[in-house]
Amino acid sequence: MTTKFTARGITAILLPLAGLTGLAGAVQAEEWAPTRSIEFIAPANPGGGWDTLVRTTSRVIQSEGLADQNFAAINVPGGGGAVAWAQIANDSGNPHKLFATSPPIILVPLAGTSRYDHTHFTPIARLITDYSIVLVQADSDYQDLNDLFEAMRERPSMSVGGGSAPGSMDHISIAGVASAAGLEASGVNYIAFSGGGEAMTNLMGGHVEAVITGAGEAAGQLGPESDIRALGVSSPERLGGPLAEIATYQEQGIDYTFDIWRGVMGTPDMPAEAVAYYEDLFARMLETDDWQEARDQLGWIDAYQSSEEFGDFLDAQKEEFSGVLTELGLIR
Repeated sequence: MTTKFTARGITAILLPLAGLTGLAGAVQAEEWAPTRSIEFIAPANPGGGWDTLVRTTSRVIQSEGLADQNFAAINVPGGGGAVAWAQIANDSGNPHKLFATSPPIILVPLAGTSRYDHTHFTPIARLITDYSIVLVQADSDYQDLNDLFEAMRERPSMSVGGGSAPGSMDHISIAGVASAAGLEASGVNYIAFSGGGEAMTNLMGGHVEAVITGAGEAAGQLGPESDIRALGVSSPERLGGPLAEIATYQEQGIDYTFDIWRGVMGTPDMPAEAVAYYEDLFARMLETDDWQEARDQLGWIDAYQSSEEFGDFLDAQKEEFSGVLTELGLIR
Protein backbone atom coordinates (compact mmCIF):
# COMPACT_ATOMS: atom_id res chain seq x y z
CA MET A 1 0.00 0.00 0.00
CA THR A 2 1.36 3.43 -0.97
CA THR A 3 0.41 6.88 0.22
CA LYS A 4 0.32 9.79 -2.18
CA PHE A 5 1.05 13.30 -0.78
CA THR A 6 -0.39 16.17 -2.76
CA ALA A 7 0.81 19.75 -2.34
CA ARG A 8 -2.44 20.51 -0.51
CA GLY A 9 -1.90 17.53 1.80
CA ILE A 10 1.65 18.57 2.65
CA THR A 11 0.45 22.08 3.43
CA ALA A 12 -2.28 20.68 5.68
CA ILE A 13 0.36 18.80 7.67
CA LEU A 14 2.88 21.62 7.85
CA LEU A 15 0.47 24.32 9.03
CA PRO A 16 -0.35 22.64 12.39
CA LEU A 17 3.36 21.94 12.88
CA ALA A 18 4.09 25.62 12.29
CA GLY A 19 1.44 26.46 14.85
CA LEU A 20 3.11 24.19 17.39
CA THR A 21 6.48 25.76 16.65
CA GLY A 22 4.95 29.19 17.21
CA LEU A 23 3.44 28.02 20.51
CA ALA A 24 6.80 26.67 21.66
CA GLY A 25 8.36 29.99 20.77
CA ALA A 26 5.72 31.84 22.77
CA VAL A 27 6.31 29.61 25.81
CA GLN A 28 10.04 30.12 25.50
CA ALA A 29 9.52 33.89 25.24
CA GLU A 30 7.53 33.82 28.47
CA GLU A 31 10.35 32.15 30.41
CA TRP A 32 12.19 34.58 32.68
CA ALA A 33 15.27 34.62 34.88
CA PRO A 34 16.93 37.48 36.79
CA THR A 35 19.53 39.42 34.83
CA ARG A 36 21.09 41.12 37.86
CA SER A 37 21.27 40.76 41.65
CA ILE A 38 17.95 40.59 43.46
CA GLU A 39 17.39 43.13 46.24
CA PHE A 40 15.92 41.04 49.05
CA ILE A 41 14.61 43.46 51.67
CA ALA A 42 14.09 42.88 55.38
CA PRO A 43 11.83 45.79 56.46
CA ALA A 44 13.60 46.09 59.85
CA ASN A 45 17.00 46.25 61.50
CA PRO A 46 19.30 43.17 61.54
CA GLY A 47 18.49 40.46 64.05
CA GLY A 48 14.71 40.20 63.69
CA GLY A 49 12.42 37.65 62.07
CA TRP A 50 12.34 39.28 58.64
CA ASP A 51 16.12 39.63 58.66
CA THR A 52 16.56 35.99 59.71
CA LEU A 53 14.28 34.79 56.90
CA VAL A 54 15.99 36.94 54.26
CA ARG A 55 19.51 35.93 55.24
CA THR A 56 18.68 32.24 55.71
CA THR A 57 16.91 31.87 52.37
CA SER A 58 19.58 33.90 50.54
CA ARG A 59 22.34 31.71 52.00
CA VAL A 60 20.56 28.45 51.11
CA ILE A 61 19.78 29.59 47.55
CA GLN A 62 23.46 30.43 47.07
CA SER A 63 24.89 27.32 48.79
CA GLU A 64 22.59 25.02 46.82
CA GLY A 65 23.28 26.80 43.51
CA LEU A 66 19.57 27.37 42.87
CA ALA A 67 19.95 30.74 41.11
CA ASP A 68 22.55 32.30 38.85
CA GLN A 69 22.14 35.74 40.42
CA ASN A 70 22.95 36.82 43.96
CA PHE A 71 20.20 37.58 46.51
CA ALA A 72 21.45 40.69 48.33
CA ALA A 73 20.03 41.10 51.85
CA ILE A 74 19.11 44.74 52.52
CA ASN A 75 17.72 46.14 55.79
CA VAL A 76 15.23 49.02 55.55
CA PRO A 77 13.98 49.69 59.11
CA GLY A 78 11.27 52.05 60.30
CA GLY A 79 7.58 52.19 61.09
CA GLY A 80 7.21 48.48 61.75
CA GLY A 81 7.78 47.87 58.04
CA ALA A 82 6.01 50.95 56.70
CA VAL A 83 9.19 52.73 55.55
CA ALA A 84 10.27 49.78 53.40
CA TRP A 85 6.77 49.21 52.01
CA ALA A 86 6.54 52.84 50.88
CA GLN A 87 9.84 52.50 48.99
CA ILE A 88 8.86 49.19 47.40
CA ALA A 89 5.42 50.51 46.39
CA ASN A 90 7.15 53.18 44.29
CA ASP A 91 9.08 50.55 42.30
CA SER A 92 6.14 49.02 40.46
CA GLY A 93 6.91 46.18 38.07
CA ASN A 94 10.52 45.70 39.15
CA PRO A 95 11.15 41.92 38.98
CA HIS A 96 14.48 42.21 40.83
CA LYS A 97 13.12 43.29 44.21
CA LEU A 98 11.56 41.06 46.89
CA PHE A 99 10.80 41.50 50.57
CA ALA A 100 10.13 39.28 53.57
CA THR A 101 6.64 39.51 55.00
CA SER A 102 4.57 38.30 57.95
CA PRO A 103 1.44 39.47 59.86
CA PRO A 104 2.54 43.15 60.15
CA ILE A 105 1.82 43.64 56.43
CA ILE A 106 -1.83 43.38 57.51
CA LEU A 107 -1.73 44.56 61.13
CA VAL A 108 0.22 47.81 60.66
CA PRO A 109 -2.16 49.20 58.00
CA LEU A 110 -5.18 48.12 60.08
CA ALA A 111 -3.74 50.08 63.00
CA GLY A 112 -3.55 53.13 60.74
CA THR A 113 0.23 53.54 60.59
CA SER A 114 0.81 52.61 56.93
CA ARG A 115 -1.09 53.52 53.78
CA TYR A 116 0.16 50.33 52.10
CA ASP A 117 -1.11 46.84 52.85
CA HIS A 118 -0.76 43.41 51.23
CA THR A 119 -3.08 44.34 48.37
CA HIS A 120 -0.52 46.85 47.04
CA PHE A 121 2.11 44.16 46.46
CA THR A 122 2.56 40.87 44.61
CA PRO A 123 2.38 37.68 46.70
CA ILE A 124 5.18 35.27 45.78
CA ALA A 125 5.04 32.41 48.31
CA ARG A 126 4.38 31.66 51.94
CA LEU A 127 7.34 29.68 53.29
CA ILE A 128 7.13 28.85 56.98
CA THR A 129 5.31 29.14 60.28
CA ASP A 130 7.16 30.51 63.29
CA TYR A 131 5.85 31.15 66.81
CA SER A 132 6.10 33.83 69.49
CA ILE A 133 8.42 33.39 72.44
CA VAL A 134 8.56 35.35 75.71
CA LEU A 135 12.06 36.09 77.01
CA VAL A 136 13.51 37.50 80.22
CA GLN A 137 17.03 38.02 81.52
CA ALA A 138 18.69 34.76 82.61
CA ASP A 139 18.80 35.88 86.27
CA SER A 140 15.17 37.10 86.32
CA ASP A 141 12.95 36.12 89.24
CA TYR A 142 10.21 35.05 86.81
CA GLN A 143 10.28 31.29 86.36
CA ASP A 144 7.27 30.94 84.07
CA LEU A 145 4.60 32.99 82.32
CA ASN A 146 2.28 32.98 85.31
CA ASP A 147 4.99 34.64 87.42
CA LEU A 148 5.37 37.33 84.77
CA PHE A 149 1.65 38.00 84.48
CA GLU A 150 1.23 38.11 88.27
CA ALA A 151 3.91 40.81 88.38
CA MET A 152 2.09 42.69 85.58
CA ARG A 153 -1.13 42.61 87.62
CA GLU A 154 0.66 44.16 90.59
CA ARG A 155 2.64 46.64 88.48
CA PRO A 156 0.68 47.59 85.33
CA SER A 157 3.45 49.97 84.21
CA MET A 158 5.86 47.04 83.78
CA SER A 159 7.10 47.08 80.19
CA VAL A 160 7.26 44.28 77.64
CA GLY A 161 9.25 45.00 74.47
CA GLY A 162 8.81 43.68 70.95
CA GLY A 163 10.22 44.15 67.49
CA SER A 164 7.05 45.27 65.72
CA ALA A 165 4.99 48.47 65.76
CA PRO A 166 2.17 49.19 68.23
CA GLY A 167 -0.91 47.23 67.16
CA SER A 168 1.25 44.87 65.11
CA MET A 169 2.41 41.28 65.45
CA ASP A 170 4.38 41.22 68.72
CA HIS A 171 1.93 43.61 70.37
CA ILE A 172 -1.15 41.58 69.43
CA SER A 173 0.65 38.38 70.45
CA ILE A 174 1.51 39.55 74.00
CA ALA A 175 -1.88 41.26 74.36
CA GLY A 176 -3.61 38.04 73.35
CA VAL A 177 -1.77 35.78 75.78
CA ALA A 178 -2.15 38.34 78.58
CA SER A 179 -5.90 38.43 77.92
CA ALA A 180 -6.04 34.62 77.99
CA ALA A 181 -4.25 34.76 81.37
CA GLY A 182 -6.92 37.11 82.76
CA LEU A 183 -5.33 40.54 82.27
CA GLU A 184 -6.73 43.49 80.32
CA ALA A 185 -5.19 43.20 76.86
CA SER A 186 -5.34 46.95 76.27
CA GLY A 187 -3.49 47.55 79.56
CA VAL A 188 -0.28 45.76 78.53
CA ASN A 189 2.57 48.31 78.51
CA TYR A 190 4.06 47.32 75.17
CA ILE A 191 7.25 49.07 74.03
CA ALA A 192 7.90 48.91 70.28
CA PHE A 193 11.43 48.61 68.90
CA SER A 194 12.55 48.60 65.27
CA GLY A 195 13.23 44.85 65.23
CA GLY A 196 13.67 41.76 67.40
CA GLY A 197 17.42 42.36 67.67
CA GLU A 198 16.95 45.83 69.16
CA ALA A 199 14.26 44.51 71.50
CA MET A 200 16.62 41.84 72.88
CA THR A 201 19.42 44.40 73.27
CA ASN A 202 17.09 46.49 75.41
CA LEU A 203 16.10 43.43 77.42
CA MET A 204 19.73 42.63 78.21
CA GLY A 205 20.29 46.30 79.08
CA GLY A 206 17.46 46.17 81.62
CA HIS A 207 15.29 48.72 79.80
CA VAL A 208 12.31 46.32 79.61
CA GLU A 209 11.29 43.48 81.91
CA ALA A 210 10.51 41.00 79.13
CA VAL A 211 10.49 40.70 75.35
CA ILE A 212 8.18 38.93 72.94
CA THR A 213 9.67 37.99 69.60
CA GLY A 214 9.83 35.19 67.03
CA ALA A 215 11.04 31.83 68.36
CA GLY A 216 13.19 31.33 65.27
CA GLU A 217 15.16 34.53 65.73
CA ALA A 218 15.73 33.78 69.44
CA ALA A 219 16.76 30.13 68.98
CA GLY A 220 20.45 30.83 68.37
CA GLN A 221 20.72 33.00 71.47
CA LEU A 222 19.31 30.52 73.99
CA GLY A 223 21.37 27.98 75.91
CA PRO A 224 23.01 27.24 79.28
CA GLU A 225 25.46 30.15 78.98
CA SER A 226 22.97 32.65 77.55
CA ASP A 227 22.09 36.01 79.10
CA ILE A 228 18.41 35.42 78.27
CA ARG A 229 15.90 32.75 79.18
CA ALA A 230 12.56 31.73 77.67
CA LEU A 231 9.34 31.57 79.70
CA GLY A 232 7.10 30.07 77.05
CA VAL A 233 6.36 29.59 73.37
CA SER A 234 3.04 30.12 71.53
CA SER A 235 3.08 26.83 69.59
CA PRO A 236 0.35 24.19 70.14
CA GLU A 237 3.08 21.61 70.86
CA ARG A 238 6.72 21.84 71.93
CA LEU A 239 9.14 22.71 69.17
CA GLY A 240 12.24 20.72 68.27
CA GLY A 241 15.96 21.46 68.24
CA PRO A 242 17.29 24.08 70.67
CA LEU A 243 13.71 25.05 71.65
CA ALA A 244 12.64 21.57 72.78
CA GLU A 245 12.87 22.36 76.51
CA ILE A 246 10.62 25.43 76.37
CA ALA A 247 7.08 24.89 77.68
CA THR A 248 4.14 26.04 75.58
CA TYR A 249 1.61 28.55 76.90
CA GLN A 250 -0.97 25.77 77.07
CA GLU A 251 1.28 23.62 79.24
CA GLN A 252 1.28 26.51 81.71
CA GLY A 253 -2.51 26.64 81.84
CA ILE A 254 -2.94 29.52 79.37
CA ASP A 255 -5.18 28.48 76.47
CA TYR A 256 -3.62 30.53 73.68
CA THR A 257 -1.54 29.91 70.57
CA PHE A 258 -0.16 32.35 68.00
CA ASP A 259 1.26 31.51 64.58
CA ILE A 260 3.71 33.80 62.83
CA TRP A 261 3.59 32.89 59.15
CA ARG A 262 6.44 34.23 57.05
CA GLY A 263 6.73 34.56 53.31
CA VAL A 264 7.96 36.58 50.37
CA MET A 265 6.28 39.33 48.34
CA GLY A 266 7.34 41.39 45.34
CA THR A 267 6.78 44.83 43.91
CA PRO A 268 3.34 45.96 42.68
CA ASP A 269 2.41 44.52 39.29
CA MET A 270 5.41 42.21 39.12
CA PRO A 271 5.35 40.36 35.75
CA ALA A 272 3.66 36.95 35.91
CA GLU A 273 6.71 35.19 34.46
CA ALA A 274 8.90 36.59 37.28
CA VAL A 275 6.36 35.44 39.87
CA ALA A 276 6.42 31.94 38.36
CA TYR A 277 10.23 31.91 38.49
CA TYR A 278 10.34 32.83 42.19
CA GLU A 279 7.49 30.47 43.12
CA ASP A 280 9.43 27.58 41.63
CA LEU A 281 12.72 28.73 43.16
CA PHE A 282 11.38 28.84 46.72
CA ALA A 283 9.51 25.54 46.29
CA ARG A 284 12.79 23.88 45.25
CA MET A 285 14.66 25.57 48.08
CA LEU A 286 12.36 23.95 50.68
CA GLU A 287 13.40 20.51 49.41
CA THR A 288 17.14 21.04 49.98
CA ASP A 289 19.17 19.58 52.83
CA ASP A 290 20.64 22.99 53.70
CA TRP A 291 17.19 24.48 54.13
CA GLN A 292 15.86 21.61 56.22
CA GLU A 293 18.85 21.80 58.55
CA ALA A 294 18.46 25.57 58.99
CA ARG A 295 14.68 25.27 59.43
CA ASP A 296 15.04 22.70 62.20
CA GLN A 297 17.68 24.79 64.00
CA LEU A 298 15.36 27.79 63.95
CA GLY A 299 12.27 25.87 65.05
CA TRP A 300 10.39 26.75 61.85
CA ILE A 301 7.73 24.59 60.18
CA ASP A 302 7.42 24.46 56.38
CA ALA A 303 4.10 25.95 55.24
CA TYR A 304 4.51 26.58 51.52
CA GLN A 305 1.79 28.28 49.51
CA SER A 306 1.95 29.36 45.88
CA SER A 307 1.37 32.97 44.84
CA GLU A 308 -2.37 32.51 44.31
CA GLU A 309 -2.85 30.50 47.52
CA PHE A 310 -0.82 33.02 49.49
CA GLY A 311 -2.91 35.90 48.13
CA ASP A 312 -6.15 34.19 49.22
CA PHE A 313 -4.61 33.45 52.63
CA LEU A 314 -3.65 37.12 53.10
CA ASP A 315 -7.20 38.25 52.31
CA ALA A 316 -8.56 35.82 54.92
CA GLN A 317 -5.97 36.98 57.48
CA LYS A 318 -7.09 40.59 57.03
CA GLU A 319 -10.66 39.63 57.90
CA GLU A 320 -9.54 37.63 60.93
CA PHE A 321 -7.12 40.26 62.26
CA SER A 322 -9.71 43.04 61.85
CA GLY A 323 -11.95 41.21 64.29
CA VAL A 324 -9.16 40.43 66.75
CA LEU A 325 -7.83 44.00 66.84
CA THR A 326 -11.31 45.37 67.39
CA GLU A 327 -11.87 42.91 70.23
CA LEU A 328 -8.63 43.88 71.92
CA GLY A 329 -9.29 47.60 71.51
CA LEU A 330 -6.13 48.01 69.41
CA ILE A 331 -7.69 49.06 66.10
CA ARG A 332 -8.09 52.73 65.21
